[in-house]
Amino acid sequence: MRYFIELSYFGKAYHGWQVQPDSITVQEILEKNLSKVLRSQIEIVGAGRTDAGVHARQMFAHFDSQELINTALLKYKLNSMTPKDLAISRIFQVKEDAHARFDAVSRSYEYHIVQRKDPFSKDQAWFLKHDLDIEKMNKAASALFDYTNFKCFSKSRTDVRTYNCRIDHACWELENNKLVFHITADRFLRNMVRAIVGTLLEIGQNKYPVSHIHQVIESEDRGKAGTSVPAHGLYLTRIEYPENIILQ
Repeated sequence: MRYFIELSYFGKAYHGWQVQPDSITVQEILEKNLSKVLRSQIEIVGAGRTDAGVHARQMFAHFDSQELINTALLKYKLNSMTPKDLAISRIFQVKEDAHARFDAVSRSYEYHIVQRKDPFSKDQAWFLKHDLDIEKMNKAASALFDYTNFKCFSKSRTDVRTYNCRIDHACWELENNKLVFHITADRFLRNMVRAIVGTLLEIGQNKYPVSHIHQVIESEDRGKAGTSVPAHGLYLTRIEYPENIILQ
């Protein structure tokens, strides 16, 4: 039987999602605690791989069990074992072939920026003092809808088969004294959102015209795009799945 876990975490203490030697990761903690509670070796598959320091307001993973699970009790036990910066929201049974990564139909991220020094945001948003032209950044962001190949925003060494993504939403908004970039796509490449934000910020600082975004994307060259912004301002906020994968 296959189960999905819905969880959230504050990324500061974690070296990303994926298990890595000599590093604390979210996947490692979940597998260790699940295996302890269920008394069998459990491996989980996440919906994606957040990098070190990146936060997740909503993340999903799946695992298999030979026995029917009391999901409410398992959720309670896991939450009592995990650190305070990681919380399990739901555990529910899904179809046997449901996949946390491959069945996701969309993913959404936010990037948070503060433009005045705020000690309460130091691990939650990037402090950037520069004046920014938000109108220019939104015009440049709208150009993302015209393309599907985003090799220029991908990490150089990667094992992906395709650089194609469909971006459905991308915009900057002012929210509670923060500048927030919202983006939704069917999938994302490694480091893609942070590279997009870095490129848009260069345009917003008037280093380049709006048309620069077209040149960057069409170059398919990571070196032409902006510097990746720091991880601590990035949040995975939503992952959507077809309703028919859930067993009622």
